[in-house]
Amino acid sequence: MRNPPATLTDIARLAGVSKMTVSKVLNNQPGVSRETYKQVMEIAQRLNYTPHYAARKLAGGKTNIVGMVVPSMESSFVSEVVHGAGKALEEAGLDLLLFTDHLNYPQERMFSVSRGLADGLLLVIPRSLERYDHPQLRAQLPIVVVEPLNQKGSLPVVCAENYLSSRKVVEHLLALGHHRIGMIGGNPKVKSSHLRLQGYRDALSAAGLPVNEQLIRPGDFTQMRGFAAANELLNLKEPPSAIFAANDVAAFGAYDAIKNHGLRIPEDLSVVGFDDIFQAAQVFPPLTTVHQPAFEMGTAGTRLLLSMIQGLEPAVNHLELPTELVIRASTGPYRGPQTV
Repeated sequence: MRNPPATLTDIARLAGVSKMTVSKVLNNQPGVSRETYKQVMEIAQRLNYTPHYAARKLAGGKTNIVGMVVPSMESSFVSEVVHGAGKALEEAGLDLLLFTDHLNYPQERMFSVSRGLADGLLLVIPRSLERYDHPQLRAQLPIVVVEPLNQKGSLPVVCAENYLSSRKVVEHLLALGHHRIGMIGGNPKVKSSHLRLQGYRDALSAAGLPVNEQLIRPGDFTQMRGFAAANELLNLKEPPSAIFAANDVAAFGAYDAIKNHGLRIPEDLSVVGFDDIFQAAQVFPPLTTVHQPAFEMGTAGTRLLLSMIQGLEPAVNHLELPTELVIRASTGPYRGPQTV
């Protein structure tokens, strides 16, 4: 028969100290001598002691686990955020507990699990902040949000620089001589979509150019809609000479539409995306895009959460990280008659 798992009582008995002292050692709390700390840790390792995280949490201690809620792991952006968070937790000596936020998963059940196992929650692209931002949950668990779909509520947020990045994209195309620039929008329910569209509009206005509503097509961040929107733009009497898609996946759809029309990128039409996912450098021609610092967003969000777990007030409630315009072969100088 297998031996029962070791307990705090077993460690305390062998070390000749109280259970409270053992608890302080295992939770890295002060008030224990170096000799006692070393002795307790050696015995715990010898007994292969595994802490009961929920019990530790109920006793007022720390589990040394951070929970992360993601919509799924299919997105390259989400994977990079998780990677960055994991790196920050590894450096801090903490572990990561990953949840997927399915709409049909009872929210109360996830909360009860996370409150027992995690010291804090990092929410990545949560479908609705209202599901998380309520006093009862916040009183029990520090929460930080990475790239929310909307920014209603008072939870600390880490996001990317969407508005200025979009302006930089348009300014890049203007510098290449493009004046008739099409825009494929993102999901209208997502705040970043509105910021990117506003950046597009303001960059044109700042250059003294009219904003032609015919050149703005709604999108939803999918390749299928990117393909359809690009077809709509190309079928205009005066099509654009460049297209800015609100994300890389929609830009890939635009690639397909452009090639179906027998046109070349960038000789006939320049294309820019947003995100700089892995595939952006692999398509032909490689896609000019905005690099979102997904890894750094995961790291920054985690460090902010760790400070809150330690009882500190967040230094900032809204942290916006800078992006970078990565210029590749999908953009080139305008070569035809210029119209607006």
